[in-house]
Amino acid sequence: MKLGPKNVVQRVFAGCILVASMLAASPAAAQTPYKPKFPGDPAHSESEAAALGYMRTTVRAQRVYKRKNQHYAASLTQLVHTGTFTRRMVQTDRGDYTVSFHSRNDGYELALTPKQLAPDHRSFYSSEDGVIHANDQKAADTTSPVVK
Repeated sequence: MKLGPKNVVQRVFAGCILVASMLAASPAAAQTPYKPKFPGDPAHSESEAAALGYMRTTVRAQRVYKRKNQHYAASLTQLVHTGTFTRRMVQTDRGDYTVSFHSRNDGYELALTPKQLAPDHRSFYSSEDGVIHANDQKAADTTSPVVK
């Protein structure tokens, strides 16, 4: 089958339109605003939502562990199968975040630090009181604002 000049031009034009529409859709998709997962969701991005979920799960597991053992877990590995804490959650590389866990006498400190600090990638901190703190300027600590 031979293509005439008119058919070739139409196909090239259609291909250019397709490529242009794909390129135009890419930046728009990357900049869609974060949609909260539940009413009152304090996260600013999908990464923050995952990090906060990890924090909540770990804090809950520590409470259950303490109730059963009269002390907090000394490591993340001890929390496996406590509440909904899984073996996979022991890994400290959580995508955009890195987990830091330290055991203390009758307590613990849990921090999630983003690989790149930004307003939509805040750092998080919690201890045995279960209150989650966040900071978008530096590593979060007890003096950082509380996540509501």
